[in-house]
Amino acid sequence: MGETLLSVGIDIGTTTTQLVFSRLLVENAAGAFSVPQFAITGKELLYRSPVRFTPLLSERLVDTQALRSMIAGEYAAAGYRREQIQTGAVIITGETARKENARQVLSALSGFAGDFVVATAGPALESLLAGKGAGAEALCRRENRPVMNLDIGGGTTNLALFQEGAATRTGCLNVGGRLVKLSPEGRLLYCSPVLRPYTNYQPGELLPPEERQRLGDFLAEILEKALEGEPIPPGFVTDRVLPAPREALLSFSGGVAQLMQELPEEPLAYGDLGAYLARAILRSGLCRRDYRLAPESIRATVLGAGSHATALSGSTIFYRGISFPLKNLPVAALPPEALQLSGPLLAEEIRRRLGLFDREQAVLSLRGTKAPGFGELCRLADGIALGAEDALREGKALILALEADYAKALGQALGLLLPGPQPILCADGLALSEGSYLDIGSPIAGGQALPVVIKTLAFQA
Repeated sequence: MGETLLSVGIDIGTTTTQLVFSRLLVENAAGAFSVPQFAITGKELLYRSPVRFTPLLSERLVDTQALRSMIAGEYAAAGYRREQIQTGAVIITGETARKENARQVLSALSGFAGDFVVATAGPALESLLAGKGAGAEALCRRENRPVMNLDIGGGTTNLALFQEGAATRTGCLNVGGRLVKLSPEGRLLYCSPVLRPYTNYQPGELLPPEERQRLGDFLAEILEKALEGEPIPPGFVTDRVLPAPREALLSFSGGVAQLMQELPEEPLAYGDLGAYLARAILRSGLCRRDYRLAPESIRATVLGAGSHATALSGSTIFYRGISFPLKNLPVAALPPEALQLSGPLLAEEIRRRLGLFDREQAVLSLRGTKAPGFGELCRLADGIALGAEDALREGKALILALEADYAKALGQALGLLLPGPQPILCADGLALSEGSYLDIGSPIAGGQALPVVIKTLAFQA
């Protein structure tokens, strides 16, 4: 028999904020005589909030108090109290993640559950979360072909390429429905600086329907060119451009994808270019390729949270220069076959995986290799040290979670390759998957063990 957890997912985006309450079934997937391994085996959707506009004090500040009141109101509408929530996730995304008070917003909202996964998602992490939530990862496995997910929101389009059932690359463009804000009668209220050079209309002027559609067509053309690998204006590149392989299936999610499924009768219903951009995409070359609209398009980014499993790290650990405790570290998981690569190729794979979490301190998960011999250990250490150079230059720590028990030996080898102040932590006995988050407590048992909490996000799709 398993147990159930009451979970909430809160997504605070550029344009909209929404909540989803779910009941998760958590069961021990290990055998009777094995170390327990808990997994989410079922999920029941209990309540979806209406999709509401994210309240802002200005273009640079989120209205924290109004946001708290909105979320408290949704708790009441759902019939749940904060103390009933056992697990959850607060993810702040898009342009909202770049507001001056984004961190304060997250801090103010963390009290809406016990031990949340709380993250300010940069472009790469948001792309990964949206692609998983839209079902692109599962679609890639099911169709046995590459899938490119385009999560088109208010301020940005997040791109995630899935190949062989896993995310391989991400990108982000300044393309979204809310780059222009309009009054109910069609007067220009706001135009994003990135789009300002491409229209002659000024705030307060009436923006005629043909100009709205022209701007929508222009944005769709940027998306099409980007996916075809053609040059686009540099101001529209937030993170990086990500061309789609010709054989890739396109998947659309986000608020604009929701409008692609059902165009509103009144194009100005949301006071922006969303409906015009959706219409333009449907007429563009993007939709002449094989494509799918995500079943949960507007709710793709994060729709819940998973089980929190508390454990101790394995038989050995190594750490230096680490300030404990560490909270909400996203996991960058290396595929098992990557550990067999030569040093330079392993380094490139590590660089790419850590790049998915460019704004976050991430944990690099190594699975599928038994305790290596001396030569193999040196090859692994060389590849890891080389692959982590960019992260170390950015002031991040090198944090490794190993499935097999060789953390101390690997940590000592890395300590020789990375002398000086670079912080290093190696823990073993941990089989982590991408989409998980890790908490690491202060060392116990005379510094010989680390308590860890593994958190796994659960997506609807």
